[in-house]
Amino acid sequence: MTLFVCSKEQDPPYNRLTPDRILAAVEQLGLECDARLLALNSYENRVYQVGIEDAKPVIVKFYRPHRWTDQAIIEEHQFAQELAEHEIPVVAPWQDPSQQTLHHYEGFRYAVFPRQGGHWPDLESAENLKRLGRFIGRIHRVGASKPFAHRPTLSREDFGSASIEFLLDSGFIPPELHHPYASLAQDLMTQINQAYDRAGDSNTIRLHGDCHPGNILWTDDGAHFVDFDDCRTGPAIQDLWMLLSGERQDMTQQLNHVLEGYEQFHPFDARELNLIEALRTLRIIHYAAWLARRWDDPAFPKAFPWFNAQRYWEEHILSLREQAALLSEAPLSYDA
Repeated sequence: MTLFVCSKEQDPPYNRLTPDRILAAVEQLGLECDARLLALNSYENRVYQVGIEDAKPVIVKFYRPHRWTDQAIIEEHQFAQELAEHEIPVVAPWQDPSQQTLHHYEGFRYAVFPRQGGHWPDLESAENLKRLGRFIGRIHRVGASKPFAHRPTLSREDFGSASIEFLLDSGFIPPELHHPYASLAQDLMTQINQAYDRAGDSNTIRLHGDCHPGNILWTDDGAHFVDFDDCRTGPAIQDLWMLLSGERQDMTQQLNHVLEGYEQFHPFDARELNLIEALRTLRIIHYAAWLARRWDDPAFPKAFPWFNAQRYWEEHILSLREQAALLSEAPLSYDA
């Protein structure tokens, strides 16, 4: 196996985040910890379940340094709180007695959330898809009421062009695959731009931004939406397409179930169907660039050892070629 190595930064972002600091950060808020600490599956941030004396455990998220401004994080919290005030089942951050949600401790920024149980939703159930559509429609009805001031926009330039440029300069792509990747990426951006042209001047709204099944916790009472860390401005279809999977016929049926529920609360612009494969392609490209950008964090080589190997890039290019074929097809249909 051939490995392509990038240099390590001198001070990894979480090297000072020890168990003692985690517990001390929580206790400075007036919460008395019982010393139970469980690291949860998270790489962009660090997330822990912390036991509280005579109370339910809480979830504590330590934000990656330098990624967001304080204003952008607070705006994330305000969006979740706004949705909760509309009785939409989201997990909003805990407020201290002064109603603050973003806290600081020894250079780290963090927030506390109530623990919410649940499991991934069953997306083979038509009724579940309709219910999810209704919930997302309600989220988007609130999201469309005003714009973000500090959160970014999901753009072709950021997720596409900037990610491609970074990868080409990163040293991760094997030399013999560098030109094929560059040529393919250029063709994909042309196809993505054409898809956006077909979609026209569709509206953009405040979104969850990363509405994949792992960020939806299902209980007997229905869905709870968690982790608004990637909330941003974008087209409504961004929060819908990740619920679709399988063959084209399967996705068409799933889409119709989701939109049947969605349009009970918020109108859907069918032109945005042109963006599904464009957004999927951008996500694939951006994910690879995200791994490359985070490689100096020791957690990433440990969790994603396959990324820094030739086979990954061969399979990555193959998946992008499959996306090129999908981008040339007609969009999914919706029986409005």
